[in-house]
Amino acid sequence: MGIIYRISLVLVIIGAINWGLIGLFNFDLVATLFGGQESALSRIVYSLVGLAGLLCIPLLFRELKDDEVVLEDNRHSNAYTNMNYQTEFGDEPDFSKEERERALNLYENDGKGDKEDKNKNDLV
Repeated sequence: MGIIYRISLVLVIIGAINWGLIGLFNFDLVATLFGGQESALSRIVYSLVGLAGLLCIPLLFRELKDDEVVLEDNRHSNAYTNMNYQTEFGDEPDFSKEERERALNLYENDGKGDKEDKNKNDLV
């Protein structure tokens, strides 16, 4: 999402809050802050909010692309590989030699080594 659309979205949110205040409490925040509804500054703010609303219409119909969705892959971070925080209540897992080497490799490479191991196993 571009910076223009983000600014437009902020202005639309400001307009929505202002309309909510008008509807619920008969209080026009923009007019109060900028010297009444007839002042030039208030009219500029109203115009910018209206233009921002028009600019946000395409956002309503736009599909979300896969590259805009950010999913963090935390499966291999150290916080998740060893959930035992060495408290007196935690049980020490029994590791075989291979599991211990894999856990140490994950710990040292912060999860990057696991992908390399899978690729090596695919070649064999």
